[in-house]
Amino acid sequence: MAQYKEVFVELNELTMDKNQELQWKETARWIKFEEDVEEETDRWGKPHVASLSFRSLLELRKTISHGAVLLDLDQKTLPGIAHQVVEQMIISDQIKAEDRANVLRALLLKHSHPSDEKEHSSHFPRNISAASLGSLVTHHHNANHAHQPEPSVTDPLMGGGHAVGETDIHIDMEKNDVQQKEPAVVSGMHRSKSKHELKLLEKIPENAEATVVLVGCVDFLEQPTMAFVRLQEAVELESVLEVPVPVRFLFVLLGPPNSSMDYHQIGRSISTLMSDKRFHEAAYLADDRHDLLNAINSFLDCSIVLPPSEVGGDELLRSVARFQREMLRKREELEVKLLAKEPKSLKDKEALLTPLKKSDDPLERTRRPFGGLVRDVRRRYPKYLSDFKDALNSQCMAAVIFIYFAALSPAITFGGLLGEKTDGLIGVSELIVSTAVQGVIFCLLGAQPLLIVGFSGPLLVFEEAFYSFCKENNMEYLTGRVWIGFWLIIIVTLTVAFEGSFLVRFVSRFTQEIFSFLISLIFICETFIKLGRIFKEHPLKRCSVDNGTDWERHGGECHPAAVTTLGEPNTALLSLVLMAGTFFIAFYLRKFKNSAFFPGRLRRVIGDFGVPIAILIMVLVAYNLSDTFIQKLSVPRGFSVTTPAKRGWLINPLGSDGNFPIWMMFACCLPALLVFILIFMETQITTLIVSKKERMLVKGSGFHLDLLLIVVLGGTSAVFGLPWMAAATVRSVTHVNALTVMSKAVAPGDKPRIQEVKEQRVTGLLVSILVGLSIVIGDLLRQIPLAVLFGIFLYMGVMSLNGIQLTERMMLLLMPPKYHPDHSYVRKVRTLRMHMFTCIQVVCLAVLWAVMSTQASLAFPFVLILTVPVKMFLLPRIFTAREMACLDADDAEPKFDERECQDEYSEMRMPV
Repeated sequence: MAQYKEVFVELNELTMDKNQELQWKETARWIKFEEDVEEETDRWGKPHVASLSFRSLLELRKTISHGAVLLDLDQKTLPGIAHQVVEQMIISDQIKAEDRANVLRALLLKHSHPSDEKEHSSHFPRNISAASLGSLVTHHHNANHAHQPEPSVTDPLMGGGHAVGETDIHIDMEKNDVQQKEPAVVSGMHRSKSKHELKLLEKIPENAEATVVLVGCVDFLEQPTMAFVRLQEAVELESVLEVPVPVRFLFVLLGPPNSSMDYHQIGRSISTLMSDKRFHEAAYLADDRHDLLNAINSFLDCSIVLPPSEVGGDELLRSVARFQREMLRKREELEVKLLAKEPKSLKDKEALLTPLKKSDDPLERTRRPFGGLVRDVRRRYPKYLSDFKDALNSQCMAAVIFIYFAALSPAITFGGLLGEKTDGLIGVSELIVSTAVQGVIFCLLGAQPLLIVGFSGPLLVFEEAFYSFCKENNMEYLTGRVWIGFWLIIIVTLTVAFEGSFLVRFVSRFTQEIFSFLISLIFICETFIKLGRIFKEHPLKRCSVDNGTDWERHGGECHPAAVTTLGEPNTALLSLVLMAGTFFIAFYLRKFKNSAFFPGRLRRVIGDFGVPIAILIMVLVAYNLSDTFIQKLSVPRGFSVTTPAKRGWLINPLGSDGNFPIWMMFACCLPALLVFILIFMETQITTLIVSKKERMLVKGSGFHLDLLLIVVLGGTSAVFGLPWMAAATVRSVTHVNALTVMSKAVAPGDKPRIQEVKEQRVTGLLVSILVGLSIVIGDLLRQIPLAVLFGIFLYMGVMSLNGIQLTERMMLLLMPPKYHPDHSYVRKVRTLRMHMFTCIQVVCLAVLWAVMSTQASLAFPFVLILTVPVKMFLLPRIFTAREMACLDADDAEPKFDERECQDEYSEMRMPV
C-alpha cells in the first residue's frame, strides 16, 4: 500500500508550436491552488481556488468508468508507461490496433513549459522524448493502404536525424519490451537546475510526488480514449515536468476534435481532484476503478453547483463558503462515525487516538519529591550544546538587536516609575543590574531560554503598595523585601518539591487572555501616561520679542537670550512625533515583510530589522533637531545605586539600625505569597503561551525548573536591594516571534506557516549582557530620546494583542453579525452568547484594573487568581459544555474532541 504524500499536479495540453508541430504544452499547475498560464504573455497568473463546471465532472466520471485504469504499474520510463497505456486502451476497445503507433507517438511528444524560453544558458535540448506529429495523419492514412507498411514505432521520434544528447527509444511489440539506449552525451542529461526551478521547488512540499495530466484532441481517433495510471513507485520522467519531481500518477485523455467533450475542462477537473487531499488519499489506496468512482462521488457530495444568475459579490461568496462548511462538517462527522464503528485493527484504532494524546507532558505529575524538576533537567539538558549551535543564524543576530531595545526600554521606563514610587530606593540602576544578572543566569541554566526575564506592570503595582504600607507603619522597605525574598525561596522550594506547577492546568484560556490583555494594556497605557506628562510639563507657549530682547526656549519656558530663536519649537509635539514615528515605522516594516515589493530575502531582512531601523531613523531625526529640547534616556554613570545617600548594594536583614520588628520577619510570608502568585502566574502563563503547539517547538519546556530559578534568583536579589523578576509575557512573545522561521514551501496563494523556531540560549544571553553593558555605553544611549523608547513600548503592547481571542471578540462587539470573520467560535456559538462570554471577561479585566489602580492594589494577585474559580464554577452554570469547549478551547480537559473546535492556526479547506 502506497504511503500518502503531498502532491504537485501539472496539466499539459496538445498545442501547435511556432514550427507547426504538435507538442505537450504546460497550461496550468496545482500545488494547492490553481495557477494558469496567460496565453497572451505566457506568464503565470495569480493563484486561485479552482472553479469547475459540473458537466466536466460528470464527463470525467463517465470516462473513468469506461476507460483504462492501471494501478501499481511497474514501469520506470515514459516509453514503457506509454506502451502499457496503449495496450490497455486496445484491450478496453477504446482505440483500434492500427492506432497503436499514432497514440504512442502522441504520448511521446516533447513537453514545453513557460520557463523554457528563459533558459538560454542550456546548450542541450531540454526534451529527449519528442516527435513531430505533423506526419501522424499521413501515417494513419498510409496504414489504410495494403501496399503501404504500417509505420514503425522504432522510427526516430524527433522527425529526422538524432540531436546531440538524444535518447533512442525502441519498443518491441511482440516481446512487450522497452529498450532505451544511453545518450551519446551524458552531460546533456544532467543539466543544472535553473533559477526558476529552484524557486518553484521551494514552494513544493518536501517529498512531494507529481501527477501528470495529458489532454488534447487528435484527428486519427474516432472516439475519446482515457487512461488513469498509478505507478508502483514514483519515478522522475526526464523533461516531462518543469521541475524534477518524481511522478506517481498519470492521466491521459485523447479524442477527436468533433467530440462534445471539453478536454481542457476535464483536464482541470482531474487536476483539481488530484490536488484535493481526500481524493488524493483515495487514489493512493484505490484497489480498482470503483474506489476512484466512489472518491469522485464523495467529492461531488461536497461540491456546490451555482445556478446561472446575475447575483455576485461578497454576499455570494459568503453564502457559498457557509454552505460548503456545512457540507464538509457532515462529511467529517460521517467519517469519524465510520472509523469509530469499524477500526481495521487494534493498531489502527490506537493510531487514531494517538494525535489526541500529549506526549511527554511537562506538567504530568510523577508523585515523587522533586520528580518534575528531575524530569525537566533530564529532558532539556541533553540538548544543551545544540542551544549554542542553533544560534549561528542571521535571524538570531537581528533578534538580539531588537530584543535588546525591547528589554532596555521597559528597564528604563519601569525603573523610572519604580524610582518615583519608592522615592529613589530602587530605580533605573537597580533594574538594569537585576535584568542583566538574572537574565544571564537564567539563560545559562533555564529549561526554556526563549523566555525573557524582566520587570512587569503587576510587580510594579505590588512594589508601590508594599512601599506605601512600610512607609505608613514606619518600617524599612528594603529590609522587608529581604525577608520577603527569604520566604519566596521557602515557598518555591515547597511548591517544586510537591510539583505544584501542575496547578497551571487550571489556568485556562479564560484567565490567560485576561492576564495577557492586562499586561499589553499596561504597556500601552504607560506609554500615553508618560507622553501626557510631557505635554503637561512642556506646554506650547509663544515666545515673543519685547523691547528688543531676544528669547530662547528651555524646558517649555521663555528666557532672555543673546541669540534670537526662530520659530516655535515644542518639546511635547516633538516627543509625539518621535513616539508615533518609531511605532509606525516598526509596525509597517513588519507588515512589509509579507508585501509584494522586492525579493523575499530582502523583505525578510527589512522585516526582521524593522525595530532597529525605526530606532535609528528617529534618533537621527532627533539629533538633527538641536533647537528643540527633548528628554533623553537617563542611564546611570558607572556602577552605582540610584540614590547612594539612602542605601548601598547590600541590605542588612535586621535593618539599618538593627531594630527591624521580629513579628514582621514572619509576617512577610503573606506579601511573599502575593509576590509568588504574581511570579507564578506570569511565568507559567508566559511559558504556556510560548510553548503552544502551533509554534512547533521541539526541545520542550521545564515549568518546575524555570519557576525555581526565577524565584530563587529574585529572592536572593532582594539581599542586594534589586527588584524581583518574572518571565515577561510581552517581551518573551516578541522574542519568540523574532526567532520564528516561516516555511518557504508554501503553495502560491497560500499563507506562510511556521516552519520552526530557533530554540537556543545565545540571543537571550547576549541581550542580558548588552543590557548590563548599557551602563558602560551610557554616553551613546544618552543620545536616544525617551520618546523613541515610548514608541517601542507602544509597539510591543499593540503587537502582543494580536492572536488574543479576547481582542478579536471585543472587536466583534462593535461589528454587525454579517461582517463577523470565519472563526470556529463564531460559527458554533450564538452571537449573543459569545458577546456574553466576552463581557464577563471584560468585567473581570475592569475589576483587575480597578484593584490595581487603588489602595487595594496589594490584593491584586488574589483577585487575579479568583478568575480561575470564576471560570471553573460560575461559567459552566451560564454556558453549555459545547460553548465552553469552543470559547475556552485551551482547557486542560476539554469536554469535546479538539477537532471540533479548531483555532485560527488550523488548516481550513478551501471551497472548490
